[in-house]
Amino acid sequence: MAHILLVEDDESLRKFLAQALLRAGHEVMDFGDGEEAYASLKGVPFDLLLTDIVMPGMDGIELAKRAAEMNAAMKIMFITGFAAVALHPASNAPKQAKVLSKPFHLREIVAEVERMMAA
Repeated sequence: MAHILLVEDDESLRKFLAQALLRAGHEVMDFGDGEEAYASLKGVPFDLLLTDIVMPGMDGIELAKRAAEMNAAMKIMFITGFAAVALHPASNAPKQAKVLSKPFHLREIVAEVERMMAA
């Protein structure tokens, strides 16, 4: 079981993802924006940051960089419709981050989380 920080500004997608991860046995804290999620990092140790990239305010790349500085052991997965942005060297996204492109099936994301946590 992983303790997951889920950050997605699309509320319906965030709720579907949270439910799927909870059913798979993980603990999930979910937020709709990067600033709130960042504030939660200060008090809770997470195993995985699962974040959208394009969000108002603090985007997922900035959140991931700050999260990696706070906890180098935290695994990072981007969920995005803009995979090229995350993969572009100028983005300075954490190099170990996994990118899962939208659209995806809930089973696919749960399986990817399981693979990341087993590694």
